[in-house]
Amino acid sequence: MPFRTIEVSLPKFAPPGVSFVTVKSAALKRRADLTLYVPPTAPDHGPLPLVTLLHGVFGSHWAWMFKGGAHEVLNRLITEENLPPMMLAMPSDGLWGDGSAYARHAEADYHHWIVQEVPAAATLVDPRIARGPRFLAGLSMGGYGALRLGALHADKFNAISAHSPCTDVAQMMHFVEEPLEQFHLTEDEPMSAFECLRKNAHCLPPVRFDCGNEDVLLEHSRLLHHQLQHAGIPHVYQEFPGGHTWDYWHEHLADTLRFFAKTLW
Repeated sequence: MPFRTIEVSLPKFAPPGVSFVTVKSAALKRRADLTLYVPPTAPDHGPLPLVTLLHGVFGSHWAWMFKGGAHEVLNRLITEENLPPMMLAMPSDGLWGDGSAYARHAEADYHHWIVQEVPAAATLVDPRIARGPRFLAGLSMGGYGALRLGALHADKFNAISAHSPCTDVAQMMHFVEEPLEQFHLTEDEPMSAFECLRKNAHCLPPVRFDCGNEDVLLEHSRLLHHQLQHAGIPHVYQEFPGGHTWDYWHEHLADTLRFFAKTLW
């Protein structure tokens, strides 16, 4: 087993389809949490797609479900648009400061936690995802994590999506209390989302991102779009009305799930 310990909530006490999971993470050197959701329409057997949703600063593993209603969005699309059932895996970022940036720090590897340990934990809880396609998405800091980690591990994900993303770790300073030097980053790879996407441009899965037209990060998203265009890197970029809010992310998670579903049809 990849974890020394794993604790999973009992179905008779948890909301339908929801599992709360705590593992002893070797990457983080402590316990770590994730929330899993499987819709009631999921088949009993056969591969099940895994969608990992990364939260933003200040949040944790519960945020996508209980602030963003991610499970409700998924179920609505399954009912109204015949979207295929998918597991949602919603991990904590590791709970460093106001946000870990899903990066490698000197004291803990939040990068490895997301790319390796979260899928491993989800597979232990529900083996149906073992052979299914995998997708990575996030909002704000989580959007940064999705773009950067998805690009650096392009062989592990079938598609990548980001809402209102930071596009470089320095943009975390818009939100967090901790100065960048306190992150003690130990990454060997670029911290710029664009540089990571450019590095693996030859093997990227489908990529999309969007931003609200009143978002503090809008100009960063526009710049990334122009950089990708200039580099000839295929992607989808969209702007919608709205700001850096849960109302925006709740509404546009549907765009991400539709984007992922298109790779399955």
